Amino acid sequence: METIRLQDIQEAALRLKPHVHRTPVLSSETLNLLCGRKLFFKAEHLQKTGSFKVRGAMNAALQLQAPRGLLTRSSGNHAQGVAFAARTLGLPCTVVMYEDASEVKKQAVRSYGATVVDAGVTHLNADQKVQELMDQTGFTFIHAYENLQVMAGQGTQALELIGQMEAPDAVLVAVGGGGMISGIATVLKSLWPDTQVIGVEPELGNDAQQSLRAGRRVSLAAPPETLADAVRPMSPGVLTFPVMQRLVDDILTVQEETILQAQHLMMRHLKQVVEPTAALPLAAVLEHFHLPERLALFVCGGNWLPE
Repeated sequence: METIRLQDIQEAALRLKPHVHRTPVLSSETLNLLCGRKLFFKAEHLQKTGSFKVRGAMNAALQLQAPRGLLTRSSGNHAQGVAFAARTLGLPCTVVMYEDASEVKKQAVRSYGATVVDAGVTHLNADQKVQELMDQTGFTFIHAYENLQVMAGQGTQALELIGQMEAPDAVLVAVGGGGMISGIATVLKSLWPDTQVIGVEPELGNDAQQSLRAGRRVSLAAPPETLADAVRPMSPGVLTFPVMQRLVDDILTVQEETILQAQHLMMRHLKQVVEPTAALPLAAVLEHFHLPERLALFVCGGNWLPE
């Protein structure tokens, strides 16, 4: 099976340099004291479109040959990344979004000029709707994680981190379909081999944890009802899971109330607006006391408004 290499991610970083931000690493002495750890937050919520997802979407789009337009299916952040890439390249874009997806994220997708198709769309029929639109438009579909170019783009945030700090004991990464952690792990296990790569999922959506323990892709019976709406795939990706098996050290789960607590702590002490999914790594620090002292936490997105 095809997979990504460190070289693919290094090439993606050069390709993306004119198009994305080099995001900072933040810290808070108060959070360090509260958690009894030294925490370093890779601030991808300050990325263009408010999420790391633009890295993968743009890397994939830049390598297409004369596409008619771009098409994707996403609950929000990847949708914005693809819409941004389409606008940058002067292409039309259609995004299939679940009917119950965040209105904030739908509005953001439209703000980049994309067409949102959401009427009657659920996790059960979204793929069928995508196929119908591909047949109608001839647009190129960019999957949120089942795409090697997307995975490579997501890994570029880890390349940046290596230039911004000394190697931590471990990094904590939110896990949905596995595109981000696959890219990050590919970089870190090549360049910081002693650093643990640890994924974090909601307890209600622990498909990746179950899959790693079973040694095969496990699928949930239904999309998880979690505050972390950006990590609701029902199973890890076909392309991402082998990378996770090979390079990810562990996957932890956290409770819903801890996700909310971590989100509030980040907004209070880092003074940053983050979405619940971005709080998963800190939630793991709050719940799992065995974690080592120096930790880098990838803050995946900031597309959130209080209801």
